[in-house]
Amino acid sequence: MQAKNIKYILIQGAKITLAALLAILTASFLKLDFAVSAGIVAILSVQPTKKETLKTALSRFIAFAIALLLSIILFNLLGFTLYAFFIYLLLFILICQWQGWISAMAMDSVLISHFISFARIGPSEILNEFLLFIIGVGFGILVNIFLRKKTSYIEELKNQTDDKIKLVLHRMSLRILDPDFSDYDGSCFIDLKKSLFTAKKQAEENYKNQFSRKDTFDTRYLYMREKQSEILMEMYKCVRNIKTLPHTAPLVADFLEKVSLEYHKDNDVESLLRELSEIRLKMKGLKLPENRMEFEDRANLFTLLERLEEFLWIKKEFMNDI
Repeated sequence: MQAKNIKYILIQGAKITLAALLAILTASFLKLDFAVSAGIVAILSVQPTKKETLKTALSRFIAFAIALLLSIILFNLLGFTLYAFFIYLLLFILICQWQGWISAMAMDSVLISHFISFARIGPSEILNEFLLFIIGVGFGILVNIFLRKKTSYIEELKNQTDDKIKLVLHRMSLRILDPDFSDYDGSCFIDLKKSLFTAKKQAEENYKNQFSRKDTFDTRYLYMREKQSEILMEMYKCVRNIKTLPHTAPLVADFLEKVSLEYHKDNDVESLLRELSEIRLKMKGLKLPENRMEFEDRANLFTLLERLEEFLWIKKEFMNDI
C-alpha cells in the first residue's frame, strides 16, 4: 500500500507541475506581464477532487472580480502605494472570511499586487491580470479532469479489508477450539479499522471525482463491511468469554472457518444462512450441559451464532439491494 501511495503522490506532483509549466508558457507566449503568476494560480487552483476544483474556481472568480473592483477604487483614490494595498488587503480578507473564500485571499492578492508595479489601472493592465487568472485556473481544472477514478486501487483496498475480516473469523474458529489460544487480544481489529478508514476515504474521493453518473457501490459496500465489523466485535467478546471446550464447539468452529473461506464480495450467503439454521437445530438437540461452566460456554456459543446470523444478514440485504 505504501508503494501505491508513493506512486500516486509522484503522479499527482507531476501533473500539478505540468499544469503550472503550461500556464507559465501560455502566459509567456501571450506576452503577459508577470507570467510566472499564472503558474502559481494553477498550483493554487488544484484541489483533491474535480468537484472541489470547479467549486473553488467559481468562488475564486467571484472573489477576483471583487478584488478588481476594490483595487480600482482604492488605488485611484489613494495612489499606487503600499498604504493603499494594505487597506485593500484588510477589506478583501474580511470579505473572503465572511464568504468563506479563504483559498482566494492569497491567489487574488498576488495578482492585485501587480498594479503597484504598473502604477496604473487601465484596460490593458486589467486584461493582463484577468488572463493570468483565467490561464492559471484553466490549467488547474484541466489537471483534475485527468484525475480519474482509481478503480484498481479501491478494489485492492476492498480486498485487503475483506482479507482482514477473514482473518478475524479464522482466529475465532481457532480460539473456540483452544481456550488457551495465545495472542488472542483483538489486535486484528485495529488493522481492520485502519483498512476500513483508508478504503472509505478512497471511495469518497472516487465518488467526488465523478462528473456525471454517480456510482455509489464502493461507498455502500464499505459501509456494509463496517456494519459487519461492529458485529464481529460483539462476536469476539463472546469468544473471549469461552473458558472450556463444550460439545458444540467443533460444530461452531468449523462453520466459522467455512464462512471465512467463502467470504467474498459476490457471495449472497443464502447457503450459509441455511446451514447456520441447521447448526442451531443440531445444537438444541445435543444433551444438556453437565455443569455451570459448560452451560455458560454453550450459551456464549449460541449468542455467537445469533451475532453471526446478523453478520450474514447484513451481507444478504446488501446483495438484495444491488
